[in-house]
Amino acid sequence: MASLNTPKMAATTSLFVAAFLLLSLYRTEAQTGVSYGKIANNLPSPQDVVNLYKSNGIKSMRLYFPDQATLQALQGTDIKLMLGVANEHIQSIASCKCAAIRWVRNNITPYRSSIKYIVVGNEIEPSSKRASSVAQAMQNILSALNAPNLNNPSNDEIKVSTAINADLLTNTYPPSNGQFKDTSYMTPITNFLDSHGSPLLVNIYPYFAYTADPKDISLDYALFNSRGAVFTDPNNGLAYQNLFDAMVDSVYAALRRAGVRHPRVVASESGWPSNGGFAATFDNAKNYNKNLVNHVKQGTPLTPGQPIETYLFAMFDENEKQGADTERNFGLFYPNQQPKYGQLSF
Repeated sequence: MASLNTPKMAATTSLFVAAFLLLSLYRTEAQTGVSYGKIANNLPSPQDVVNLYKSNGIKSMRLYFPDQATLQALQGTDIKLMLGVANEHIQSIASCKCAAIRWVRNNITPYRSSIKYIVVGNEIEPSSKRASSVAQAMQNILSALNAPNLNNPSNDEIKVSTAINADLLTNTYPPSNGQFKDTSYMTPITNFLDSHGSPLLVNIYPYFAYTADPKDISLDYALFNSRGAVFTDPNNGLAYQNLFDAMVDSVYAALRRAGVRHPRVVASESGWPSNGGFAATFDNAKNYNKNLVNHVKQGTPLTPGQPIETYLFAMFDENEKQGADTERNFGLFYPNQQPKYGQLSF
């Protein structure tokens, strides 16, 4: 969730013009993937899940840890994978290059044609013991990828990054003021991204931003239902019609302020729960997910015409997930493989 603070009127128009010119060099296909969470006891087999991706035209999957059955089922398909290094393995991989080489040898080398991203950790808190190990673990994974005896693709084919929660940003209203809260945590990460041309992966949830401040954020704005511009960024004149775009563009602003010369942002998670909490209704979730899939092909006000690579969360409801009830109600499909919201235009 990105915070929404009082605007700070700064003359940053030239910053964002430069950012747009650089971003235009990195146009990509409109590609919407889906996260495959597995914290449930009632899900189809990995082979059936991969078949479900194929039959629905879903060309990208996010997998949070190297599940071997899923990795094997993906072989021979055209589905590209965002594969996670589990949070609990970050410190060991950071402390020893040999651990990174073992991880890559076991989980990347046999499946290298399927892998697009390696995600070193998901939503690590800057205050946690793992935080100081994230950047080094990223570097060790990259070094292992490039080890000549592992015969992996070049760094241009597999990108190494980490996935952060959008609440690591502050001053996000207007988006052009966005910056990272904890530079001691983010600076080693953004330096790595800048050096290796990797995108920052950000879990972007207008749902949580809306429920945290429903007085100042309208439901239509969060659901992509606003019929016109809701506000104009005073620093650059860009008009915003939905909260998702504002959150994405605030990440671009934060990356530029952190010194990343060619910033790229991937929405590594986004979704809306259908049950379990305030505004978590079937209709809201259906509207959000359908509108999101259609919208991300268009780009944001800062990057018009540049598709936003986005991963919907999640393929299924996860009935064994801990936390609030909403956490168990983000699925796009029922366990019987029937779509919850009808056909989405992936």
